[in-house]
Amino acid sequence: MASSILTLADLADPAKTPRLVVKVGSSLLVDGAEGGGGVRREWLSGLVAEIATAQGRGQQVIVVSSGAIALGARRLGLERGGRGSLADAQAAAAVGQIALSGLWAELLATHGIAAAQLLLTLEDLEDRGRYLNVTATLARLLDAGAVPVINENDSVATEEIRFGDNDRLAARVAQAARADAVLLLSDVDGLYDRHPGEAGARRLSVVHGVTPDIRAMASPLSASGMGSGGMASKLQAAEIAELAGIALVIGSGLHPAPIARVVNEGEGTLFLPRAAKAKRAAARKVWLGGRLRLKGALTVDAGAAKALRQGSSLLARGIVATEGQFVRGDAVAIRDEGGAVLAHGLSEYDATECAVLIGHHSSEHADLLGYAPRSAIVHRDQLVLL
Repeated sequence: MASSILTLADLADPAKTPRLVVKVGSSLLVDGAEGGGGVRREWLSGLVAEIATAQGRGQQVIVVSSGAIALGARRLGLERGGRGSLADAQAAAAVGQIALSGLWAELLATHGIAAAQLLLTLEDLEDRGRYLNVTATLARLLDAGAVPVINENDSVATEEIRFGDNDRLAARVAQAARADAVLLLSDVDGLYDRHPGEAGARRLSVVHGVTPDIRAMASPLSASGMGSGGMASKLQAAEIAELAGIALVIGSGLHPAPIARVVNEGEGTLFLPRAAKAKRAAARKVWLGGRLRLKGALTVDAGAAKALRQGSSLLARGIVATEGQFVRGDAVAIRDEGGAVLAHGLSEYDATECAVLIGHHSSEHADLLGYAPRSAIVHRDQLVLL
């Protein structure tokens, strides 16, 4: 099913956006140093009222909320907003998450809406079984009329198994929830063709797919310095959403009623899937394509790259190099010889076997391995083009 969203106004249309994910950045929830690091309660109350309005017109809303580390750091008196070390961030998150979830629950309750807290790690969405559990839980909560409030479980996540920013988490949650759109509310009001501080910088209203030219426009800077994301992470989120045929919007939250400003005034950048990707991939391939942690990589020649784009499986003859330690069933990246990632796939062989088979025709595999080979290194049914 292709996305029917074409304009920012469509985000308020229950027929075109029945299920919306709204991500709220740390700098929006918590005042900076001059504000004492306290919660921007009046602003958040206005946003909650907008969420209640959306629910009242028939939309289901999921919130991905940052802010736990910033709130906890203030309570514990930690320097650098609690981001001086992993231990500081974990401790700050443990304290701040209680305050954050309580705040959302309190404000949503004033509109008669139940809040539900979900704390997720990268593994919860990378592991297929756990991903399906998240999908089922979200569906049941939404059907019951609750608003799920999701954050990364920073108290237990380590550097190796964490999202690191809630932009990509929001896009992965949107995939799991089969949402129609993601709205990233942040301290920027969209994607500019150069750094917004430069003279002549122009905000893009609509982007059809994240291309290399679009990636080159990303500034790594976050105006607040409080959050962990930046424009690069927002573009990665747009790519994850695109695979599932989900529209994504970057809009500023530095104003009262930020959703209405994006929808009614057209202030933001709307990312639409390219025509070739507008049709949603099968659920399993959406999960596979959105994976952020892969066990290895296979580099292929030009002929194999062309065959993959035409819907073929990956055969050993087209592989020129392997990377990483992986076993059968692990997710790997498939790259061209220039290093560009073409696809994600589940390998039918482990890394050692792949190294033996590189460049060899399928007819030679039995002699090389000593047993009957499988049909491909990565079967097309277990592969998704990016």
